[in-house]
Amino acid sequence: MKICIINTFYHPYMVGGAEEYVKKITNYLRNSGEEIVIITSQPYKEFTSLTYSMTVEEDIKIYRFYPLNLYSPLNAPKKSLFLKPIWHTVDLFNFHSYFIIKEILKEENPDVVHTHNLSGISAGASFSAIKNLNLPLVHTCHDYSILCPYSNLLCPLWKGSLCKRPKFPCKVYQRIKRNIFHTPDIVTAPSEFVLDMHTKNSFFENSKKIRLPLGIELNDSDFNVDSTFNVNNKKKNKKDNVNILYVGRLEKHKGIHVLINAFKQINNNNIKLHIIGGGPYEKDLKELAKSDNRITFYGKLPNEEVQKFYRESDISVVSSIWCDNSPVVIYEAFRQGTPVIGSNIGGIPELIKDDYNGFLFEAGNVEQLKEILEGIIENPERLKELSKNAFKSVKQYDMNTHIDRLLEIYKEAIKMNKKYRQNDQ
Repeated sequence: MKICIINTFYHPYMVGGAEEYVKKITNYLRNSGEEIVIITSQPYKEFTSLTYSMTVEEDIKIYRFYPLNLYSPLNAPKKSLFLKPIWHTVDLFNFHSYFIIKEILKEENPDVVHTHNLSGISAGASFSAIKNLNLPLVHTCHDYSILCPYSNLLCPLWKGSLCKRPKFPCKVYQRIKRNIFHTPDIVTAPSEFVLDMHTKNSFFENSKKIRLPLGIELNDSDFNVDSTFNVNNKKKNKKDNVNILYVGRLEKHKGIHVLINAFKQINNNNIKLHIIGGGPYEKDLKELAKSDNRITFYGKLPNEEVQKFYRESDISVVSSIWCDNSPVVIYEAFRQGTPVIGSNIGGIPELIKDDYNGFLFEAGNVEQLKEILEGIIENPERLKELSKNAFKSVKQYDMNTHIDRLLEIYKEAIKMNKKYRQNDQ
């Protein structure tokens, strides 16, 4: 099967979780014998960047071009609020992207196209090019970029509050998106919450919707919990330190300030908070935590060191105040037998079962988070069962199983597309 994957960024331009996911499934699909073609953007270097170039890397064809707009999507965070509305307007349907993508698709003629994050390469242009060529289309929603120009349902103009009722500009944005989007055959997302949010806003009404949780790489030994998982590396009594872990970007919507405020209110010298990651909120968070020497910031660390922290920590915390889709840090913590305390928001409660493999608390509720942490500190014996259950939970997310399901979805999209085309004749 020839599969074309379209994402605004691709290795080495890794911006977030979508890029990590795309790179991972690309490698797995190639190793399973599928033919993979990538269409992605590149930074502007010279005039020739506007035309596409093709390279072959590890038996994968990669087409890159610069989508003609005010600036590269890589530079978007640094641009002024004045320029961004113009950039988004062009990106709604970028005619340059449309002709480039359509030309590549005509040349490659893939069996199925799988689109991901398209902000910057133009969702409207990508969808139109695919459907005008009558190609089967699977789209994965990694965030809310179709619903929200900020992709996170938070509005920075209103102090970063959760957007429950979209303001007028956002309603216009959504209406335009609905008008320019063609219907994918199948839409997937790692959480039901994300699929439901798009359905409530009248997107993808005629598409089949499938929840497809993220995949994580497991060793064969990981499937035998009793023989491979040792709960003794977790806390056993009150004399031991309780190691609490946060891994992720240091941004306000991640809610790290909620975790720090809850932690600081706990009067216990046998607890440590380890914060791994970098981002624009780092300076503010360090200022918030500076009076507490039990809190340590490590910055960004290599993956090997991050995995060591997961193994050696007693509990990990995902304190998001935005509707997080399906945080990969929860999968990674479970893989190391580390239970997770998570905000009861977005797709997080679809992964965390309260008092089984972790705990849930109301997003932004410092007092409730503090009480959960204190309960663990006072009753450390609970960690043994939580840890074992966390390890059990991750087996269903094995990457090989994920790829098998993804291939089934591709085949289903091809059949659906063929049926539609026959009905139209």
